[in-house]
Amino acid sequence: MTDHRQLIKDCLKGSAVAQKQLYTLFAEPMLGICYRYTKSITDAEDVMQEGFIKVFLHLHQYKSEGELGGWIRRIMVTTAINYLKKNSQYKYDLVFENSNVHLVTDDDPEMQMSMKELAEMIRQLPTGYQTIFNLHAVEGYSHVEIGKMLGINEGTSRSQYARARGLLISWINRNKEDVKKQLYAQ
Repeated sequence: MTDHRQLIKDCLKGSAVAQKQLYTLFAEPMLGICYRYTKSITDAEDVMQEGFIKVFLHLHQYKSEGELGGWIRRIMVTTAINYLKKNSQYKYDLVFENSNVHLVTDDDPEMQMSMKELAEMIRQLPTGYQTIFNLHAVEGYSHVEIGKMLGINEGTSRSQYARARGLLISWINRNKEDVKKQLYAQ
């Protein structure tokens, strides 16, 4: 665990150099987090900027009890969720209802794929599915916590996660079949 105490102290004193250093240190990974929740890099950058404003406004509340990056990450995730809720482009995509999605029960697709390919598949999910999948599978939030964050009940979070997971598995399996066809065609 890196010790950022002096950097935090300097930021709290208003040092622009320290604030830039903190931003530079965490901007790239936080942009990745924000991008997981939005549909464009421009929106992700907006979320990240808003998130860093909150980081600097509330830095005095950081207690040095956990990793600074984890504290900043939580702010970014919360900022992204709030952005999705208030932005008209995403607002109606966050409606959680039963939709006709073909669920697949195969839990173990045997496919080698890069993290980048998987991340891109996750980004193709409908916004509601993508949000819940990221919160649970990537960020590690419980369905109870997700329900509170999104204003839905725990059961809805669980079912949306299962649907997202099923959809991803079906896409992975379809991709696997396409790769096999290409190999046998050669």
